[in-house]
Amino acid sequence: MTGGRQRKVPKKITPGYLEKAALFYLERYSSSAGNLRRVLDRKISSSIREHGAPTKEEAIGWVAELIAKLQRNRLLDDQAYAISRVRRLYAEGKSLGRIRQTLAVKGIGKEDADAALERLAAESATPVSDLPAAAAFARKRKLGPYRGDPAQRAEMRQKDLGALARRGFSQAVAMKILNSKDIADLEKLLEGEGWEN
Repeated sequence: MTGGRQRKVPKKITPGYLEKAALFYLERYSSSAGNLRRVLDRKISSSIREHGAPTKEEAIGWVAELIAKLQRNRLLDDQAYAISRVRRLYAEGKSLGRIRQTLAVKGIGKEDADAALERLAAESATPVSDLPAAAAFARKRKLGPYRGDPAQRAEMRQKDLGALARRGFSQAVAMKILNSKDIADLEKLLEGEGWEN
């Protein structure tokens, strides 16, 4: 007898099973229609490989009907999902370009992404740009002026620049953060005019 785990056999796909799976997923995660479609497509592919039925076309039709039903019942709302996701990602210190990229990966169209970013700008007390997002990221990760020791700050400058770049911030924005003498200087910059990305 082997000590390995037994392979979990995928269930046979039916319209009822897909609806239960979708509702279970939506109870745990917020989702866009495109993202939910991908989740269900993976279940369909596994089921078809295991059971040989239904046909892919038939199952895709079931998913389209289910997504339309969930949208009618307001259980799936791409616009609300985009607004919520934009707020969270911006608060986490993601660049505007990275936010757009993340929304696209989650199946949000350009129109909904633009509307969500416009709403963020309308609701924000300060201009929405990469500079405050980069500052939030620097604060969270203790980069640049948020490093207490000036010697360590100088030593880690290239690593901090790399961290900001990997987060999707331009070199100009990263340098504004890293060139701030201290936290007070950065806060003045955030309150002032230097909003260009």
